[in-house]
Amino acid sequence: MASVRNLKKDINYVFGEIIESVYIWEMATTGKPTKESDALIDEAITTFDALIRKVNEKRNVENKKEHFKQINKELEESARQLVDKVNAL
Repeated sequence: MASVRNLKKDINYVFGEIIESVYIWEMATTGKPTKESDALIDEAITTFDALIRKVNEKRNVENKKEHFKQINKELEESARQLVDKVNAL
């Protein structure tokens, strides 16, 4: 892991792209938000907030390197799940 700043940028970029793809799907199909797309955006925002909160957690972290590796792993897993949901729309 290069830096905490890069991890935050990665989290921001990934979830921004997922939300943007939901908006593109909305405009290409219905032209307006649906319950499913709104729920997907809410899930992306909630996951984003949780990951950023973990990155900013400075106390109670014994091994910082392992802590950030775990956050990176969670980012990959949650992004993959959200992309699968976007593809299923």
